[in-house]
Amino acid sequence: MTRVSTRSRRTAETAIDVTVDLDGDGKADVSTGLPFFDHMLSQLGRHGGIDVDVKAQGDLCVDTHHTVEDVAIVLGEAVREALGDKAGVRRFASILLPLDEALVEVALDLSGRPFVVYEVVFPGPLEPLALGTPPFDPQLGEHFWQSFATAAGITLHVRLRSGRNTHHILEAVFKGVARCLRDAIAVEGTAVPSTKGSL
Repeated sequence: MTRVSTRSRRTAETAIDVTVDLDGDGKADVSTGLPFFDHMLSQLGRHGGIDVDVKAQGDLCVDTHHTVEDVAIVLGEAVREALGDKAGVRRFASILLPLDEALVEVALDLSGRPFVVYEVVFPGPLEPLALGTPPFDPQLGEHFWQSFATAAGITLHVRLRSGRNTHHILEAVFKGVARCLRDAIAVEGTAVPSTKGSL
């Protein structure tokens, strides 16, 4: 079975093309016009063991919000499509992931029921200029995961246990979700992991 999907989205605000291979080896080719965001998406590929190709052009002169949201939607759709009927997947995963002073708790379920709990409160004033040029607004992290989980049909819980550095916190979240995805999408049988018989 090949678990690969290519999805595209065109609006007046963005043009997004995404390909994912859930059984890849973590290769990431990402270009969104937002270097910090590219760095985060590359973490998703590398630590998720997923080959990810993302090409995005958006109205960054207006705001970064449209690009981040639309990439999340298309990436989530691609993951959902690549998962197919989810036969044999492990389905659940959780992790406590450290990155220096930051510690993030992530749990997810490939439930088919989108739901997000995102309890990440930054400890001090946000400094978006420290997160690349054009700047990536740290508050877009929550919106990215809301949009991704909704499109992918994932139940996702993210909680910040500790952390002071905004970059470390956001990167720990991306790495934590990546590691959980890696575990949850792993194939360990043939049956759909649900008493309903479908996810």
